[in-house]
Amino acid sequence: MKTIDGILNINKPAGWTSQDVCAKLRSRLHIKKTGHTGTLDPMATGVLPVCIGKATRIIEYYDKDMKSYHAAMKLGLTTDTLDSTGDVLSRTAFRITDADSSCEDKNSAPDIDADDAELVSFSTEDIKKAFENYTGEISQIPPRYSALMVNGRRAYDLARDGRDFELKARKVMIPSNVVSSIDTEYGVVEFDVVCSKGTYIRTICDDIGRSLGCGAVMTALERTGSGFFRIEDAADLMELIEMTDDEIEALIIPMDVTLEKLGCIELDSRRTKAFRNGNSSDAWSWRVKQQTEFDDLYRVYERGSGSFLGIGKAADNTLTPQKVIV
Repeated sequence: MKTIDGILNINKPAGWTSQDVCAKLRSRLHIKKTGHTGTLDPMATGVLPVCIGKATRIIEYYDKDMKSYHAAMKLGLTTDTLDSTGDVLSRTAFRITDADSSCEDKNSAPDIDADDAELVSFSTEDIKKAFENYTGEISQIPPRYSALMVNGRRAYDLARDGRDFELKARKVMIPSNVVSSIDTEYGVVEFDVVCSKGTYIRTICDDIGRSLGCGAVMTALERTGSGFFRIEDAADLMELIEMTDDEIEALIIPMDVTLEKLGCIELDSRRTKAFRNGNSSDAWSWRVKQQTEFDDLYRVYERGSGSFLGIGKAADNTLTPQKVIV
């Protein structure tokens, strides 16, 4: 397959790491450069944009994109990984007061005895309110079982080795966090969340479970959107692998199209060479066609031909190249 620079919107299957997907695409497309724009845990599914060729150079510009997820959590349990794949640390019986019965037995895990504790009670409205309260700018401590680096090692490696370490809380933005369903019989809550890069949905489940007094673990996660990319447009990985080169080529999205929030600048054709050489241009030679939403950064095109030149920063009447695509 000839080298094509762009992005494939992949629907990541469960059980695959994000790097597994990139490796599979490198093998199928016979290319050397691929990179994903945001890690998904192996148990998660959904939108995984994979950049190909020169498009790997613009991955950093997806950092400000909001992500959207549909997730499920089970009340009454805590685990070391904060999800259903981990070892159970505790089980707490609870009652949803506007349901018919308590979840004392239905939320149990195999071979785990119930803690000797009073039954925790709350209503479906209490659950919804807990999610409403978990919005805006949130201070969140990442899971110990995560890919974050700690003194040169992955946190999950240190956790598996039983090492003692701390991860610092960090600020994340959660514009929306809404319950979509509550199974009062089995204590399963499904919800839809929109959040910034670096937000851990497992931690949302754990934090909300703790606020309700019974604990909770994430049981399912699907990324439904990431900036420009949407789940309804994502290609099934295994189906894509079986496609012809022409069919795959038709799915590759031009890199500049996906950076729509960076805005758009037209540069005089007489300054094209200067931009490609990394030189700045004065205000007379360029004009803004679409305002940017991020840090004075714009996609830059040659006036007339419409050729995409790269990313530039427009400030103080000067256009300065930030990332030249040649």
